[in-house]
Amino acid sequence: MANRRRLTIIGAMPPRPFSINVPDAVLTDLKQRLANTRWPDPIPGTGWDYGADIPYIQEVCAYWKDQYDWRKQEAALNAYPQFLCEVDGVDLHFWHVKGKGPNPFPLLLVHGWPGSIYEFHHLIGPLTDPAAFGGDPADSFDVVIPALPGYGWGGHPRERGWGPTRTAAAFDTLMVQELGYDRYGTQGGDWGGIITARMGAAHPEHIAGVHLNFIIGLPPAGDDSEASKAAQAARAHFQAEETGYSLTHSTKPMSLAAAQADSPAGIAAWIIEKFRTWSDCDGDIESVYTKDQLLTNIMFYWAPNSIASAARMYYESRKDPSAMGWSRIEVPVGAAIFPKEIYRSPRAWCEPRYNIQRWTEFPKGGHFAALERPQELLGDIRAFFREIR
Repeated sequence: MANRRRLTIIGAMPPRPFSINVPDAVLTDLKQRLANTRWPDPIPGTGWDYGADIPYIQEVCAYWKDQYDWRKQEAALNAYPQFLCEVDGVDLHFWHVKGKGPNPFPLLLVHGWPGSIYEFHHLIGPLTDPAAFGGDPADSFDVVIPALPGYGWGGHPRERGWGPTRTAAAFDTLMVQELGYDRYGTQGGDWGGIITARMGAAHPEHIAGVHLNFIIGLPPAGDDSEASKAAQAARAHFQAEETGYSLTHSTKPMSLAAAQADSPAGIAAWIIEKFRTWSDCDGDIESVYTKDQLLTNIMFYWAPNSIASAARMYYESRKDPSAMGWSRIEVPVGAAIFPKEIYRSPRAWCEPRYNIQRWTEFPKGGHFAALERPQELLGDIRAFFREIR
């Protein structure tokens, strides 16, 4: 596929202000469902060996029912300006927060699964107003943080085809046609890393640089170095042991979603297990995240009933031949590499596909860098874009 292939986007509508406001009836129903959960019977003492550790999920769900304060979290989420904007027939939900420095640079931040825009919430202040957080005002950004189509409170696609390629085209339309940014940067992990890389390949006239904490390379032919062997072994282990979720999402997503849309405990088990397994937490998930953080992210799937439409990104990607098949990305690329990332690629694997200008390897951190290691990710974003803004 050509490096600069585009999709024609029609039907874009001007952004309109939006606030998250979960009806009381939804919260009441949530507590009733949590109270009435019928739990599976685990083998005693097996912990996380079979997937979710049921005693821990029970503990989280009890906290969710009796102590978690959604209205407090909702108010914090609504503290920053949010909008809906119809692009290609789907309402995109996003934060758009202007920077306070002398020359803010526009930056698109894109999440993945099983995350949400909440992953970036606590970075909005330092990115838009660095001086208020001890930083250099010259590092200020205008940040745009869109939910992936079908995730959270945005529109749920009602037709086939909303994979990474179509999403990348929609996000570029949002930035250029609707928000007026002719030149901007992107940052992403997980699906966000794939989609923003896709944007760098397809829209180099708009993208000043791409910063990734999830970067996919392929082993060069004949590379039998020890580093390559270790990376291939790690990738094979991940494929064998950790991709059951992906195979389900990409082949039969609605079969699972029928259960999850009915059970908050089911969503919690599915998502929390991934946060524990994919994070650098040595098996202790609350050494990295609080219950409030875990549950606020989960509420992006439960409250708007988006668990099914989110999972369909995998199905659509499987049907999207260009999702990960871009040619070399010539715009500058920065990579923040964390040791417990689920799908690591050595730099030598990535050089043929990306114009790598910055490659930073950190001693700790995993898949959810914005939540796990926010200061490290923030510093790397600033340093990378300082050279190209």
